[in-house]
Amino acid sequence: MREISKAQLTVGLLAFFATMWELVLQGSGLALVELLVLQLVVLVVLAYIPIALLEWVRVFDLRTNAVLTLVVLVTFRILSTVRLG
Repeated sequence: MREISKAQLTVGLLAFFATMWELVLQGSGLALVELLVLQLVVLVVLAYIPIALLEWVRVFDLRTNAVLTLVVLVTFRILSTVRLG
């Protein structure tokens, strides 16, 4: 597996685990499982786009790109939670 693919998958999973606790505390049952799976898929897909773009531009190295993407994803998820909640 290529380094960029590992970073994209890792960032997506880290963003998922960083933001899933609110859903676990609020939901229950099958709706909770559906929300968790949907959030996992969305965050993994969203992790691929910024890292790929940052690697294409080649301003920073892969580690910096991964950290920037993780910060953006977690911030986006937190802000969407605050706005919707």
